Order: sequence, then C-alpha cells, then structure tokens
Amino acid sequence: MAEIKDPENTILMELKDGTVVIELLPDVAPAHTERMKTLARAGDYDNVCFHRVIEGFMAQTGDVQHGDMEDGFNLRMAGTGGSDHPDLPAEFSRLPHDRGTLGAARSANPNSANSQFFINFKDNHFLNGQYTVYGRVISGMEHVDAITRGEPPASPDRMISVKVAADA
Repeated sequence: MAEIKDPENTILMELKDGTVVIELLPDVAPAHTERMKTLARAGDYDNVCFHRVIEGFMAQTGDVQHGDMEDGFNLRMAGTGGSDHPDLPAEFSRLPHDRGTLGAARSANPNSANSQFFINFKDNHFLNGQYTVYGRVISGMEHVDAITRGEPPASPDRMISVKVAADA
C-alpha cells in the first residue's frame, strides 16, 4: 500500500480484490473533496455498485440513492441518482484525466455533479476541462482494473466500504 501523506484527504476504498487508496486534491477541487469525505463518513458509499464500467474508458459508481439496491429495478436506475446534498458547481482545472484519476460524474449541466464519480482506466484527455478531477489512485489500481464491465454489469461489483484514512 502507498504511503499516506495526508490521512484527512485520503480515501480507502475496499473492493472485492483489495484496497484502493485515493489521494484527494482539496487544493484543486475543495467542494468535491469535501463531498466525498462527507458521504464516506456517513457510510453512504458502502455497498454501492459500479453501474457503468466501460473497457478502455472508466468505472463509474457513487449513486448513493440507487446503487446499493439488490433488485433489478434499482440496478436499472443506478446512475440516475445522487445524494441528499445539493449539486456541486464545477471545479474545472488544468489537471488531465490521466489513468487512475477520479472524475466527478454529472449530467449535461456542468454544475450537476453530486455523489457519483468515475475512475479512469486510461488517459482520457478528451474529458479535460469538462469534468472535475478531484483525486487520483495512488495504490490498488489493479483492483480497479478488475472491476466487472457492463452498463450496468449483469452482476456488478460494489464498493464494500469507503472510509477517510484519518478515521480508519
């Protein structure tokens, strides 16, 4: 596991194959960073599925409204919800969408990000300046690479638990 320099701004995401360590970027995207920590601390991300996983592109999760349900209806709905918190204004930066970066998922409205996020499987620079980058995987990318593909996957992988390292 990578050395954790700032436990308050580090996320520990437990997947079926192991722990993914994510360094958050509060200097770049303070509101998005704070939202992820708020939802993690509330346990809202625990057991939420990866509802959109595209080979050679990214793995998307974080629909706390629908993504923890086991029944088919809610799995079909996964990706359409957010959280009880208001949407976030875009925090675009010059940081590229490189392999392992965390991006804020949103609708066509740039200021509609809420709880959903994606992890890039490869450099996806066509997203630069259009989606907020607010973290990067510093350890465990092999576990992200092993997430089951599909839109949604027939049997989706889940975030078993998501914690702020300072609380772990």
